Amino acid sequence: MSTSIPAQSHDIPGDDLDAREDKQPAAFTRVPPQDLQAEQSVLGSLLLSGSPKSASYRFFGEILDTGLVAEEYYRPAHQAIHHAILEVHQAGEPVDPVTVAHALTERGELTRVGGVSYLHVCVQAPPTPAHGPRYAEIVRAKAYRRSVIESANRILEYAFSEAGDEDEVRALVEQQLTDIIAGTPGLREAPPAVGDLYLDFVAETEDIQNGRRAGLTYGFADLDSLTSGMQPGNVTVVAAQSGVGKSTLALNMAVAAAKTGAPVMFSSLEMSSTELMQKIAAAEGKIALHHLTHQGGLTPEGWETIHALGPELFQKLPLRVYRPDGASLGDIASAARASARAEGLGLLVVDYVQLVETEQSRNITREQAVAAVSRGLKNLSVQLGCHVIALSQLNVDGLMRESRAIKNDASVVIKVERPDAEDKESPRAGEVDLIIEKNRFGPTACVTVASQLHYSRFVDMART
Repeated sequence: MSTSIPAQSHDIPGDDLDAREDKQPAAFTRVPPQDLQAEQSVLGSLLLSGSPKSASYRFFGEILDTGLVAEEYYRPAHQAIHHAILEVHQAGEPVDPVTVAHALTERGELTRVGGVSYLHVCVQAPPTPAHGPRYAEIVRAKAYRRSVIESANRILEYAFSEAGDEDEVRALVEQQLTDIIAGTPGLREAPPAVGDLYLDFVAETEDIQNGRRAGLTYGFADLDSLTSGMQPGNVTVVAAQSGVGKSTLALNMAVAAAKTGAPVMFSSLEMSSTELMQKIAAAEGKIALHHLTHQGGLTPEGWETIHALGPELFQKLPLRVYRPDGASLGDIASAARASARAEGLGLLVVDYVQLVETEQSRNITREQAVAAVSRGLKNLSVQLGCHVIALSQLNVDGLMRESRAIKNDASVVIKVERPDAEDKESPRAGEVDLIIEKNRFGPTACVTVASQLHYSRFVDMART
């Protein structure tokens, strides 16, 4: 159902930039949230304060500092005027009705926005340009409400269409809710030019060089040094054959990151919440794991340690453990988004990729299905701005089981090898090689750590 927007007293007759009937979502049955007077007042404030020689010039910058973009205006005519104002300003010219009218003329839009006379209407709208930043906040707030409505409409339309399966519906709902909470969904700007990125690049480089921008710790000093830690929007694959200890290693990494205050979610398709808690308690309390899992195994001293771990560790650690009812990527993504909304999310651990399912066509191969999971986890890391540790099984020949895409999607690939896994008499018994096979942030290398699997942990060699 399309909706006609009632004419406003200040609308320009024949203003085809304001013909919104075809642009409104079908489910709009009322006039969307808007404040056209505030929009005029913002433009008027910009036109009044846009000359560097003007006493009110500082208000021009304060308005732009609110983050207002042209797409947040309700009237397309106002969007066009805002674009023209920025064009004049970026050209180093003073912003006023004359220069902006000239820019609109060159763009072929002056008549469609209402001509020079409408620019003067905008100039007369604000009582003072000093209030411009507040008017801009009003415009942004109305734009946000419209975006919320549009997101809700997308959910409604998709649900009524009966397209997709349950996981796809859930993913759409979760993504729309995440967008709503994150800011103003649906608005798009041109990507920044490298010139605009340069100063941020220099600042970030200074932070890196001065040690202020390290990623989340893996819990192993040499590994952190080689990879610069776990960076948001990236994936680390921890791969090993069955029984080597990759789940234990990943859990150690998750706890190490959480100890720095980073919110972490550990999603296990192999272990229950109780098993994960047992492993954490064993590693942090130096309690033999089999003492925790067998009747009568805990000594009085062991019980004292368990009781101390509550207030000293578990009640402070921002670590969530998730055992999905099924094995769906959609379930994991949904839980990750919920965690991100609750307190943010710095790290997501998935144990392990080959056990995760995704809804696909019946004609798809197993390799393609696993590749879809890998790509889905990479996309999730970017969407949530978190790092993902994805565990993967290795074939007997040392290759990723069932899909080469797992390695392709990762920024860092760590293969875990224990010399004593097959040779109990190995002179390197108790040592574990973390082979960095792929590293987008530095060189490939081999980091050797010590295994203390009776405590369910791996530690730096220097700590043994």
